[in-house]
Parts: sequence; C-alpha cells; structure tokens
Amino acid sequence: MGTDSSFLSTPSLSREAPRVRHIAMDTLEVGLVFGLIMAGVWTLQGRINTVVCLAAALLVIALSLVSSFSGRQLGLHRPLSGVAVMLGFGGLFVVMIVFAGTFTRAWGLPHAVPWTRAWQYAVWALVQEFILQSFFFVRLERIFGGRRAVWAAAVLFAIAHIPSPLLTALSFLGALFFCEMFRRYRNIFPLGLVHAALGLTIAASLPDSILHHMRVGIGFLMYHP
Repeated sequence: MGTDSSFLSTPSLSREAPRVRHIAMDTLEVGLVFGLIMAGVWTLQGRINTVVCLAAALLVIALSLVSSFSGRQLGLHRPLSGVAVMLGFGGLFVVMIVFAGTFTRAWGLPHAVPWTRAWQYAVWALVQEFILQSFFFVRLERIFGGRRAVWAAAVLFAIAHIPSPLLTALSFLGALFFCEMFRRYRNIFPLGLVHAALGLTIAASLPDSILHHMRVGIGFLMYHP
C-alpha cells in the first residue's frame, strides 16, 4: 500500500510553524527596538530625541508585557541566584579597572562623579540590564540558542556605544560577562549592581579626555571639554 508522504510530514510542519513565527517576531522586535535606540543615540538632545527615546522605552515595556516569556525567563523571579559569583567577579573587575587607571594619567584626569549622578546612573544601569537581558537576550536566545545569543547581544551592546573606542571595547567585554551570567543564573538584579559599579569605576578611574563624560553616539562627537 502506498504512503502519503505529505501526511507524514504534517505533524513536524505544524510543530515547526510556531517556532518560525516566534523567530520572525523576535527578529522584528529586536530590530525595531535597536533601531529606535540607535536613533536616540545619534540624534541631538531636543524634541526629536525625547520622542525617539520615549518610543523606545514604551515599546520595550509594551512588548515585554505581551510577550510569552515568564518572569523567571526574564530574570525577575530569582533575586539570589548567582549573587556570590556575580558580585565576586564584579569586585575583581573593579579592582582591575582602578589598577589600570593608575597607568592612564598621562592622558588626563577622570571625570568627577557627584553622588546625585551616581545613584541616577545606578538606576540606569539596572534599566540597561533589563533591556539587554530581559528584552534582547531572551529573544536572541530563541533565535540563535544560548551561547550564540551571548555573543549577538554583546555585539548589539557594543554597537550602541560607538564611536567611543574605549567604551565600545569595554562594553563588548562587559556584555559578554553580563549575558553569560544571565544565561546561567537568570537574575538581572546583581547584574544591575555590578553594571553600576563598573560604570562608575570607569568614570572615576579612566581619563575623561578619552571617555568624554561617558558619552556615546553624537554626544561623543559633540563633546567639548
């Protein structure tokens, strides 16, 4: 008796269809949000920049709320997972940056970071980790798989810090660490803390003549000491 090959392939096709749809939507969402972020980075402060940044923030929030990812997948339900490992490595990196800063005084002094700016940056660091991990990484993970997603997310994070050569390089290395820790432990809270500590240490230890007040995009190019 003959066998209908199309009938046999139907179950596998029906299982593959949702995955293809997820990948297509994930790719579209990553592209839209990253495009808005880059537009915000490369437009001068003003009405257009405000609208673009607000649109990016609202889109991240809206897409996160309607997504199929659980709170655990987003890194929101395990606040103690991997804390010791992340904070331990974070402390080591802080010491390394401070040590490296002692050899860069020939290029100028660091930028003073007042307390009012420090706590604001700490909040922003946690927000960045949510965007990097709970938005970009989880989608890239579904597209590429976990290990490749670490590299893909790190590349996106580094691109967002162009044209600052130092911040672009440090952001790529930092994002590799952040994303790998997230892949293993699914916890953005200690990552936000480590991110804040590293960013503030960089600002307080490395020459502002190179960092340009930690600015990126058009702000880096428009910087005047």
